[in-house]
Amino acid sequence: MTYKGHVQNGAIVLDEPTRLPEGAPVKIELVLEDENNAPSFGERYAEVFGKASSLPEDAAENHDHYLYGVEKQ
Repeated sequence: MTYKGHVQNGAIVLDEPTRLPEGAPVKIELVLEDENNAPSFGERYAEVFGKASSLPEDAAENHDHYLYGVEKQ
């Protein structure tokens, strides 16, 4: 079932009165008003792309090695 609601004073309030069992697990999904105009991943992080310099060529594949010292892949 899907219920609609909104955030009010930091709490989620359902738009329609609903009796749910006490302790029932729920899943909350944030719905943006206009998802078509939301910035893409690339737009959100454009300012940090290409900022890392002098990294080893295998840094992406072996990041655990460089961060935590585990054996290289």
